[in-house]
Amino acid sequence: MCKHVLNAQVAIRSPCCKKWFDCAECHAEQESGHELLKALEMTFACKKCKKCFRKDAREFEEADEYCPHCDNHFVLEALVPKAALTVEAEDARVDSRMLRDDRVNPGVAGRKGARPTVFDPDFEADKLG
Repeated sequence: MCKHVLNAQVAIRSPCCKKWFDCAECHAEQESGHELLKALEMTFACKKCKKCFRKDAREFEEADEYCPHCDNHFVLEALVPKAALTVEAEDARVDSRMLRDDRVNPGVAGRKGARPTVFDPDFEADKLG
């Protein structure tokens, strides 16, 4: 499973070391002794039907974007992982403690009984020095 291209449909056999990789970055990580040798004829292994086939890059047409054995479309735009900050929680329908209730008024800073926030500049300002 490739961590660089999330929707890789084929594995590619590198012409330099004759090993199978999902992308060029996987080859660069695992084979640090040499660079990937570029060739016009490439050998692919379909991840759907597990059969191998060859394609010539000089004669690549739109019909060549599919596996010749199972018609799996392997030429897709790559989905790469993106960094994101999210909160992982249980289903909100079961446990709603992670949701903010907009009906509850937290109060206004300065009023009696109001909750202080980190954005309140006057909160305990006299204790700083």
